[in-house]
Amino acid sequence: YKFIPYNSWLTDYAKTNRKWATRQEWIFWNMILKDKKFHEYKFRRQKVVGSFILDFYCPKLLLWIEIDGGYHNERQDYDKARDSEIYKKWIKILRFTNNEIDKNLEWVVCFLEDEIKEREKWIEKLLE
Repeated sequence: YKFIPYNSWLTDYAKTNRKWATRQEWIFWNMILKDKKFHEYKFRRQKVVGSFILDFYCPKLLLWIEIDGGYHNERQDYDKARDSEIYKKWIKILRFTNNEIDKNLEWVVCFLEDEIKEREKWIEKLLE
């Protein structure tokens, strides 16, 4: 896969975000993604891509998972601009809310499994 450039000045901020993860991010990381638990795919936490920090990112699938807290309601314009820039890099975005992580984690996992199957097919076609 092609290397995606990033702004290195964001790496310290990303490290801080990893250290001070929300409860939902911590649950999602430790219970679902950490140590290639999810279908052996390596995800990175608070990964800098371009000028943005992505909550969870799998470079092999070009897949970004965002856990949206209540503050995202107040920054929808920023999120739309960020999403648009990330889409240009062929990265698919999956968004889950804090509430979905808290109350329906099983559904989130099932949804993610289905999306990964679709993404695997897409990557396979892309590489043909």
